[in-house]
Order: sequence, then C-alpha cells, then structure tokens
Amino acid sequence: MKEKIINFVNDVVKEMKKVTWPSRDELKESTTIVIAVCLILAAFTYVIDMAISQLFKGIF
Repeated sequence: MKEKIINFVNDVVKEMKKVTWPSRDELKESTTIVIAVCLILAAFTYVIDMAISQLFKGIF
C-alpha cells in the first residue's frame, strides 16, 4: 500500500512538471474575459427576467 502511494505521488509530480502554466498577462486577460462574460450574462438574465415579470403582471 505504501509503495502504491509513493508511486502515485511520483507520477503526479512528473505530470505536474509537464503542465504549461499561463503567464501573468495571459491570466489577467482570461480573468477579464470571464468577468466580462459573467456581467453580460447577468445583465441579459436580468432583462429577460424583468420582461417575463412584466408579461405575467399584464396577464394576471
């Protein structure tokens, strides 16, 4: 059991060395895009929600 755990940890370390991590600038750019898309989707959802609420107020 101990040997399996050691092998697993060694494999994880080897794989993590293969990972290409983003640069600080790439990370900032990606974060900005994610935040912008979230805000756009939130605004879209708000507008649709308000429209449906007004529609139901008019019906009932």
